[in-house]
Amino acid sequence: MVDRRQVMGFRVRAQQLDRAGGTVAETAVLDLGAQHTGPDGGRWALALRGVDASASAGDDLVLLWTVRGAPHLYRRADVGRVAAAVEPFSDADAAKRIYDAAKPLKAAGIGILAALDEVAARMRTIVTEPTVKGDVSGRLADALPEPYLRFCRPCGVTHLYEMPFRLAAVRAGLELTPDTSPPVLRRIPAFRRAASPGERLDLVRAYLRLLGPATPKLVADYLDAPVKDVRARWPQDAVEVTVDGETRWLLAADEAALASAGSTPTRLLGPFDLFLQAKDRATLAPDPARARELWPVLGRPGAVLADGDLVGTWRPRKSGTKLTVTVQPWQKLTAAHRRAVVEQAERLAAHRSATLAGVEFAD
Repeated sequence: MVDRRQVMGFRVRAQQLDRAGGTVAETAVLDLGAQHTGPDGGRWALALRGVDASASAGDDLVLLWTVRGAPHLYRRADVGRVAAAVEPFSDADAAKRIYDAAKPLKAAGIGILAALDEVAARMRTIVTEPTVKGDVSGRLADALPEPYLRFCRPCGVTHLYEMPFRLAAVRAGLELTPDTSPPVLRRIPAFRRAASPGERLDLVRAYLRLLGPATPKLVADYLDAPVKDVRARWPQDAVEVTVDGETRWLLAADEAALASAGSTPTRLLGPFDLFLQAKDRATLAPDPARARELWPVLGRPGAVLADGDLVGTWRPRKSGTKLTVTVQPWQKLTAAHRRAVVEQAERLAAHRSATLAGVEFAD
């Protein structure tokens, strides 16, 4: 039996938030992908784990649309196995992942995996050189029949549905060019999808290793996949543990680490940091009011991690080359905690090529 604090400490250590330095090859969160959304996205997540992402981004990292259609950073050396890992488990899984785009395809008798393959094949033909997303979408709309398309009221034109577009990109061997808006797609050099992801990149195992202990439903919610498909792929070496009275599972190899977990780093976690992506939100923030503050419908803040727990939220405000960080504590912060938060804010400012103008604590 373990409690919430042990789970939090286990995840801090498993996700290497307690280390001072490391390499892309050694960074565990890249097994599941570091979501690269917003200015404090994947690269900041890597920086928090001691990786100089700015220096390695061009050669060692690749940016792909994968889980939940979001852009994630991975090791470039893993790209073929990543493509195998993020492949939908079944046609039903693929339908769930593409949301409302599945209905017209089903009505037309088109299998969802077959539809993704069709979109991918056409994307591959279109993107022979770096191409802006809108141009790719326009050419797909001209080439594909009605079940693949929808009328976009804001744009006033007909597009391919968004999720099939995003999920087909990896199948087509396409990556996102970093720091482009609108996104620019380009071919992945020498791309070949692997036959299987292997144990390290298997998404179910990676979730348990980095965000465990967990249940099949928590993993399914993270992937937007049916629980049935996740259960069918549940690791044989997963063992039961009881977390505050609830039965969950963990990889057997991690049992000792869970029992001994304990860590005290202070970190400014980005809004989409993997630590905050766990689907057992009540474990991360047991107070419903705090949970609503941390995960609003729009405009997520970052989270302050200290002593192995979440102790507040933070938001950045940049003006020119000056960065101000506003912190909303959830409890009284000690002088040592405040100094650590300021040090992390200075680190964030440097990461953003800015100067820290100050840290405002909303006491």
